[in-house]
This record gives sequence, C-alpha cells and structure tokens, in this order.
Amino acid sequence: MKVTTTKSKNSESFYITKSYVNSEGKSTSKTIRKLGTLKELSQQLGTDRDGVMAWAKEQARIETQKYKKQNQAKTVLIPFHADRTLDYHQQKLFKGGYLFPQAVYYQLGLDRICRKIKDKHSFHYDINAVLSDLIYTRILEPSSKLASYRVAKEFLEPPSYEEHDVYRALDVLASECDLIQAEVYKNSNFVSQKMDRILYYDCTNYYFEIEQAEGSKQYGKSKEHRPNPIIQMGLFTDGQGIPLAFSLFPGNQNEQKSLKPLEQKVLTDFGHEKFIYCCDAGLGSEANRELNHMGKRAFIVTQSIKKLPKEDREWALSPKGFKRVMDNEPVDINNLKETDRVHLFYKDEPYTTKRLDQRLIITYSPKYAAYQKEIRRRQIERAEKMVASGRRKTERKNPNDPARFVGKLAVTKDGEKAKIHYFLDEGKIAEEESYDGLYAVCTDLLDDDVKDILKVSEGRWKIEECFRIMKTEFEARPTFVRLENRITAHFLICFLALLVYRLLELKLEGAYTCEEILSTLKGINFADIEGQGYMPLYKRERITDALHEVCGFRTDYQFITKQKMKEIQKKSKGRE
Repeated sequence: MKVTTTKSKNSESFYITKSYVNSEGKSTSKTIRKLGTLKELSQQLGTDRDGVMAWAKEQARIETQKYKKQNQAKTVLIPFHADRTLDYHQQKLFKGGYLFPQAVYYQLGLDRICRKIKDKHSFHYDINAVLSDLIYTRILEPSSKLASYRVAKEFLEPPSYEEHDVYRALDVLASECDLIQAEVYKNSNFVSQKMDRILYYDCTNYYFEIEQAEGSKQYGKSKEHRPNPIIQMGLFTDGQGIPLAFSLFPGNQNEQKSLKPLEQKVLTDFGHEKFIYCCDAGLGSEANRELNHMGKRAFIVTQSIKKLPKEDREWALSPKGFKRVMDNEPVDINNLKETDRVHLFYKDEPYTTKRLDQRLIITYSPKYAAYQKEIRRRQIERAEKMVASGRRKTERKNPNDPARFVGKLAVTKDGEKAKIHYFLDEGKIAEEESYDGLYAVCTDLLDDDVKDILKVSEGRWKIEECFRIMKTEFEARPTFVRLENRITAHFLICFLALLVYRLLELKLEGAYTCEEILSTLKGINFADIEGQGYMPLYKRERITDALHEVCGFRTDYQFITKQKMKEIQKKSKGRE
C-alpha cells in the first residue's frame, strides 16, 4: 500500500491506496483510507508537509502489515476418520448464491424500509429476514411460500423466524406495498444512476389454476391463450429496464385504463414529473397520449398503420419520400443497393388528431421485410395444404393463423345443397405484403432528431424482457395464492426480486446473459468441513470473479473459516 495525494485549488488531501488486478486482468487501485487534508493534519500533528508525509507513510506501512496478517497463507489441517459415520441430522451442504443478491438488497435499504414497517405494526417476527429470504428464493429457486422457507433453511444463514411467520408477513407486506415501492424508487439512486428521463410502460397477465373467477381473478384475454382466470399487471421501467413501479388490476379490465392510476403514483408518491412515456400501440390510446402531453411529460408510442385514417395510411404505404436514418439521404426503397439493405429508412409528417398535434414517423427495414416475407411464405404453404385437403379451421385464435389466407365460397346448383369451395386468397396475401418492413411511431416531440426518437422506441424490448424473466425464470405464474392481499404480496416479491436481479445484472455491465447469471448463482454452494469452516463447491470462472468484484467480497478461497464466512456475510450486508 502507498500514500497518494490529490490537489485542488485550495487544499491537498492524503490517502492510503492499494493496487490490484481486476477480473479483466487490468491494473487498477482503490482507496483504503482517507487520512485528511494537509491543513487538518498539519494542525493535528503540529508539523509541516514533510512531517505529514512521513506520518502518512508510517500509516500506510501499518495498514500493509495489518493486511498481510489478515491474508497470510494458512494451512488448515482437519482430521477425517474412515471408520466414523456421519452424525444424524447434520447439514453438510449450504447454498451461498444468495449472498450476491443480498448485497443489492441491503444497498437498496430494504432492511431500513422493514424497520419503518415494523414501527407501524405490532408483530414480533423479523420481517426483514422473511422478505429477504422470499426474494432470494424467488431468484434462486422459485417455489411456493412454504417451499421457500424450506429452501432458505439450506442457506448459510438459516431463517430466524418460523414457518407460520411467512404467511403473517405477506399480509403486512401487501398493506405496505405502496410505501415499499416509493422507498425503493428513492433508494435505487444509491445503487445505480437511474435513466428515468424515459419511462417504458407495458402490461401482461398471469393465470391461476382455478376454474371459478373471483375478486381480481377474472376471465380475460390471456397472453398465453389459457382458459383460466387471470390477473393483470402494469409495469414501469426506466431506460435501462430497471423496474420502477407496478400495479395490479382485474383480468377483465381494459388495460388502457391501468396507466393513469400508476402514473399518478409516479407523479405524487415518487415525485417524478419530467419524463418521456413510451409504450406499444395497445397502450397508446388518444387518452393516454393526452395524459402524457401535459406538464413536463411527452410521449413516444407505436402506431398501427392499419388504424390510420385513409389518407395517412396511403401516405405511409407509399414507397416515396424515404430517407436513410443515418444521414437523411433520400432513397428509393423499391430499388435499394445491396449495401443499403442493412440500413433503416424513414419519412415523417405532421399528424393531427382532434386534440393533439403529433408527428408520425414511418420506418422501413429491408431486413424486417425479408423476415416477414419468409414467415408468410411458410404460412402460405400451410394454407395451400388446407385448400388441397378441402378443410379449414372454423376458428382462428390469433392473427397469424395460416387460415386467414384461405377464402370460402358457397357454390350451389338449382335445387341442390350448397357446396363449400376453399381457395387461396391472393388479395389478402397482397394486402399483407404491402405492410412488409414498415413500422410507425407517433410522438409529440415535434423537433427532436428522428434517430433519438427511434432509439427510445426500440428500447421497449427491455420491459418485455422483464416480463419474460418474471414468468419463466422467477415462475411468477401460475399463481397459487388465493386471498387478494396475498396476491399483492406475491407480485410485490416478484417485483422486488426482478429489481434486485436487474440491478445486479447492471453492475455486471451486460457482460453475461440472464441464464448465465442465474445458473452461476444457483451453483454457488459450500460444504461444511467438520464444523471448522467451508469449502466452495463451484468452479471459479470469469463470471464468479465479476460477481465478487461488483459485490465487494470473495468466497472463492480453497477453505473459508467460520469466522471468515461471518465477515463475508457482514460485507454482503454492508456491515464491515
């Protein structure tokens, strides 16, 4: 370790720093201790700068000796007996992957939020321990609340509460759902700089393994085409895909109406007033656009070309007027050069509705057009087989069903029963082909650069990925809890688990996929070695190095004493 100084206009500060090699093999350094300014130390020690520097070097020497003493190589000898059986009911394997989400959990201040909640209620169990374990198990091994308690008993730090406390805690968490969301929104600024100038909004739904609708569990249009009752969720994320707020509403409610209450929460409870609202066409109604045209807000929403007024639709479908996005050079999209087929093209015009002045941007992507043509080619092949067999499905459950290309005619002869004749509808095919590669966006940002607007719109995949993670990796559905308050608590836990995971993913700077991160965390286990300490049972890889670096502790030593493991657990909670 060494002494370093930094100088500003009016002062000079002294630090003790340590050099090290990071996970990428690059040399860097970190501050171990700030000693103070030259003025402060001169007054304290009664000496000049040379005397201060000599004292600082002595402090660096002491820190170096202390570090070496703590980290000197130790050989641990533990006797094993080939003729001794294992003790009954002695746990040997412990899960340790939760330590990394735990670092983010405590950085978010969820333990402090739990203390606030406890001050408002009369209960004796540790609600922070319950909530944290429910979040960690949702990330590592999603299961029922009862099974989560059993999984948590395999952690290095077992539950400090009883099984029945879990269900009691769910009721309290549900009642404080709004408070928790507002607090973690504020605290997340201390973990990562939010990109909340842009807010993405989307809705999805989750099904229940029940047959009778009740409460908010109602029959509606399931995203997964299931016949079960569903509940719907609206979610806001920032520009990086970090979850900000969520709301639940009945399965039979129009999702367009879900925006206003949740946005009001963002405006009032969170105190966030200036942002660009971005969503898909399904949530971009005129009313929602008006809502986000007020105050300091603006909107960028996807627009259905088919639902445009006739004149605007004809303009959108016309191949004339397109320019390259990268340099605004005019192009003829019907005669593109081979080198142009990787580019994106656009044209725009004013678009005025009854109450809003907007800007309509039409983009054309040759790659997207080719993709759509290939998908349609396969669908037409299936439609031709339907025609050849003389059979056609009576119901089409989605707009991409090949049966949409099969027309039907009733042919009759005098006095005879009508005969059904199927044919390939060339008109329908040609109509769909006219939309190939085209995409539309509406915005009230009338003067902003098209590239910036399209970049915001393209970022909607991040919120769709959030829903995918919750549904698949975190197994948020099917939902098994029945009571309304416990349904709220279930999705609050899923939301917080997603937030913790996404912040951890952000710390890793997008270097690893969701599957890589989660499989690595699930595989971080430890073996108890005769009660003396722990041995890691996982492979050290670059991703484990990265996790240790961003979370500020290491668990990849050949052997970890009990005392050292306690220190690691404290570090994961920010309690060094």
